[in-house]
Amino acid sequence: MRQLIFLLGAFLLLPFASAAQDVLWVEKAIKEITLKGYTRSKTAVTVASEVTGRVEKVNYDVGQTVGNDPFFEIDPTFVNFQIESTRQGIRNLQIASKQSSSRIAYLQKEFKRIDVLFKGKSTAATQRDKAAEDLVQARLEGESIKARIAETKTTLQELLERKRRHSIHAPPGWIVTAKFVEEGEIIGLNTPLARVADYRLLVIPLSVAGRELAALRNLPAVFAAFLNDRPVKASIDWVNPEFDEKTRKLHIQLILREYHGEKRGGLLFSLPLKIATDGLRVPKSAVITRYENPRVKLKSTGEEVQVLILGESGRHFIIAGNSRLAPGMALINIQP
Repeated sequence: MRQLIFLLGAFLLLPFASAAQDVLWVEKAIKEITLKGYTRSKTAVTVASEVTGRVEKVNYDVGQTVGNDPFFEIDPTFVNFQIESTRQGIRNLQIASKQSSSRIAYLQKEFKRIDVLFKGKSTAATQRDKAAEDLVQARLEGESIKARIAETKTTLQELLERKRRHSIHAPPGWIVTAKFVEEGEIIGLNTPLARVADYRLLVIPLSVAGRELAALRNLPAVFAAFLNDRPVKASIDWVNPEFDEKTRKLHIQLILREYHGEKRGGLLFSLPLKIATDGLRVPKSAVITRYENPRVKLKSTGEEVQVLILGESGRHFIIAGNSRLAPGMALINIQP
């Protein structure tokens, strides 16, 4: 008996459920689009030479990951000669400094001895003045030698720094994308040698309109997207506020987050996005298109309202704004 009552109740409610399903709604116009772009490296730089010379060794080739070894090694023969000559000059000056210190010590004792004799009126003032002048000149010579030692040590540091730049490094972990010179070539100052890129992080440059950017900013800080049709996570890296007057768009850059797949340029990135647009949105199943006269039927009055279709988005038509239609109005489903 209870089962019979339940079935009867379900049968009686069926028309109401069907009627509820027939009710469709007018909505604010939202257009479904897909932003597409291609991956590239986060950063790319050109490796250049700060010295001149012959390329003695090249440790990496195109496609290889840079390690801790130098990328290029430039022949340091001539700078080595200069370094050794400078070091020898410092040793000579240090010997001269010791000689100067010994002479100063001797002249200081001599001056004290003559000064005692002068005070005892046993020697002339000229001898005392000469001893004092010799001591002053010896001290000045000693200061001059010390200054020359400091200057030469600075020269040595400059030469060592120049030699260090004969070993040309690139950032470890970056990948070589181009190589412009080979072993044995003579290069000049500021010669481009190679190009390396950081593919540990992949970015996607895009150009977007104002409404597209607004929709992007309404997404979570890290949002879902697709890379070669595989789900990934991405976020906004930067937005260039400079407006492109030709395309009337803004340049932005997205960056992949927590991505562990293939890391190279040219991977297809796609981001489904809903953006606000002009007009209203109505379900396609609510539009009567007979006689090429599109219209919809209001649920409240049964009145038909003519509409102007501007476009479509999925299961909806985008229609022009209409004073007789507003978001939230119920429409009748005209499809069987």
